[in-house]
Amino acid sequence: MRPLIGITTYREQARWGTWDVAAILLPASYADAVAGAGGEPVLLPTGAISAEVVARLDGLIVAGGADVDPARYGQAAGPRTTVVRPERDESELTALQAALDRDLPVLAICRGMQLLNVALGGDLVQHLPDVEDTGVHDPGAGLYHRREVRTEPGSALHRLLGPTGPVACHHHQALARIAPDLTPSAWAEDGVVEAVEAPGRGFCLGVQWHPEVGVDRRLFAAHVDAAR
Repeated sequence: MRPLIGITTYREQARWGTWDVAAILLPASYADAVAGAGGEPVLLPTGAISAEVVARLDGLIVAGGADVDPARYGQAAGPRTTVVRPERDESELTALQAALDRDLPVLAICRGMQLLNVALGGDLVQHLPDVEDTGVHDPGAGLYHRREVRTEPGSALHRLLGPTGPVACHHHQALARIAPDLTPSAWAEDGVVEAVEAPGRGFCLGVQWHPEVGVDRRLFAAHVDAAR
C-alpha cells in the first residue's frame, strides 16, 4: 500500500466561479510531489486536525504559508510581521507534536521549518532584510529566488543532495535561536540557515526553501521511503 502522507493546508478566503468563501487550500504541487514519490497525499484541514488523525498517517508534511505568530516564541509582532494565522499555528502544532511523539517521518517546508523550530523551543528572525549582509530570500509576490545552498558533510541532507544544490527560496523570516533538538544542515551563501534536522529521529527534516517547486523530488522520495 502507498503510505499515507498528511499535508497541512491553508485556510483562506478564496474566490472561484460565483463563490467567495473561506476555503481549505493547498498548492497542487505539494500533493503532486507526494503522489509522484509514491505516497498517498492526505490534506489536513486547518482547524480540524487531531492527534488521533495523525496517528493514522505514515508521514507528515508541514507546508509553507503565513508567518508564525511571534507570541508563540515570546515576542511582539514587528512592523513587517503582518500576516499571521493563529488557528493554523494551533492546528499544525497539534499535528507536529503528535508526529514527533510517534516518531513519524516529518518534512517541514519553509513556514513549516520555522514552526518546527518554534515547537521545539527556538525562535525566529521576523524580517530577514533587517539583518545586515543578508542576500535576497524573498524576491516578491509569487516569485522564488534561485540560489545554491551548502550542506553539512555527514548530515542526512548531504547524503540526499550532495555538498551543494540549487533551491527555490521565498521567505522573509528565518531561524534565529535554533531549538536544542535541531541541528543546522544547510546554509545559504550569506550564512542564513536553510535546513535543520533532528539527529536520533528516524526522519525529521526542515528546509527553508520550496522543494515542491521544480522537478527535483529527492526530498519527497526520501520522506515517502521513510514513511513506507
